[in-house]
Amino acid sequence: MRILIVEDDKKIASFLEKGLQEAGFSVDVSYNGVDGLSLALTEPYAAAVIDIMLPGLDGLSLIEKLRLRNIDIPVLILSARQSVDDRIEGLQRGGDDYMVKPFSFNELLARIQALLRRGQKHADASVLNVGELQLNPLSRQVTRQGEKLELPAKEYALLELLMRNSGRVISKTSILERIYEYNFDPQTNVVDVLVCRLRNSVDKEYESKLIHTVRGMGYVLRAE
Repeated sequence: MRILIVEDDKKIASFLEKGLQEAGFSVDVSYNGVDGLSLALTEPYAAAVIDIMLPGLDGLSLIEKLRLRNIDIPVLILSARQSVDDRIEGLQRGGDDYMVKPFSFNELLARIQALLRRGQKHADASVLNVGELQLNPLSRQVTRQGEKLELPAKEYALLELLMRNSGRVISKTSILERIYEYNFDPQTNVVDVLVCRLRNSVDKEYESKLIHTVRGMGYVLRAE
């Protein structure tokens, strides 16, 4: 799973990055709100740790922009502000949890894991719909226009990844990490081949195409 850290204090960011990597997560770090927003809009993160006082774009505004775009990744707010009113504002503006600096890393890790468990339970139970395409994670059944599509395991995994991030560009690197678990050289064309096979199953027989290539960035699934 990949975690996004948006923290302008480089010592704290490095501490968090190292600790989360040791806990088994992949981690991306941004030191300002603008770059943090850009990453959150283009990469599929399992959760984010966001400071409030950030250069460029403050943390609460960043979270609000994510929610306005229907990006519902769990967000743990990390801040030196400790009043009850500050915590309430953080949660009201889209945060899922709130921790005050200084903090215990073990507690932060436990809170992230709790957010991930809650988010996974909710996500796994939800039927995914993009246009006329539907995927049921419980039955693993995929249909388009009511017709059942038979997908091999990796094509199904890629489709689920794209549908859970509908409207967001997913990079080839992210697909390699999520579908192939780092077992392939990033320069290989295995992702292109997999996307081609998935298109043959999902788009080939239909006038409206759902899987789109964004040159230099990756792939996005959206209903036109």
